[in-house]
Amino acid sequence: MKKMILARKYLMGAVILPGLLASGIVMADLHEEQRQGFSAADKAEAYAVDDNGVVARNSTGLCWRTGYWTPAKAIYECDPDLVKQPEQVVEAPPPVVPVVTEPEKVSFSADALFDFDKAVLKPTGMQALDDFSRNLQGVNYDLIIAVGYTDRIGSEAYNKKLSVRRAEAVKNYLVSKGIGADRIFTDGKGKSNPVTGDSCQGTKATRTLINCLAPDRRVEIEVAGTRETIN
Repeated sequence: MKKMILARKYLMGAVILPGLLASGIVMADLHEEQRQGFSAADKAEAYAVDDNGVVARNSTGLCWRTGYWTPAKAIYECDPDLVKQPEQVVEAPPPVVPVVTEPEKVSFSADALFDFDKAVLKPTGMQALDDFSRNLQGVNYDLIIAVGYTDRIGSEAYNKKLSVRRAEAVKNYLVSKGIGADRIFTDGKGKSNPVTGDSCQGTKATRTLINCLAPDRRVEIEVAGTRETIN
């Protein structure tokens, strides 16, 4: 009585491998085997392989064992019932480390934010503050400091009030964008701390002098905090 040779029965010697190939053995694709985790060491002697080290399979996809096969030499891809599936090692995600950033100070031209001698934000000023608030995303900040300045034209008292109103206008707009009011401090310095120095001559409010003093009319915003980064 003849016994049928199943795909997992022993295959004695490599010399009969060509004959088996002619009867319909399907050789697994080399790259697919590599993706499945086959190694030359695992397959040595235990399974029939081709010149590329790929395990030979029959038409139903079962691996061909050699006479040197033992349960100890079984590999999971061919004998999953005999070999425990390798546990996949899941690497822990890299830690998120808060990085302390240097205090950032941004100076906005008051002429870009407001009309001359006004404290109502212009559309261009709103756009500038929109960009500023977007840049705050991902930053854990404790306090935003907005300080308004004017040029030297006009009285000390008037310029002080104008600089405060402008700083408050900036704060109110940032609050409307979702920033907490309790995290924004405002102040007005009036005509103090001019950045133009002595470069602008004259005291009369001419168009030339007003244009020259434009850098003095500004709102400075300072933010200090931390930004989270992945190492």
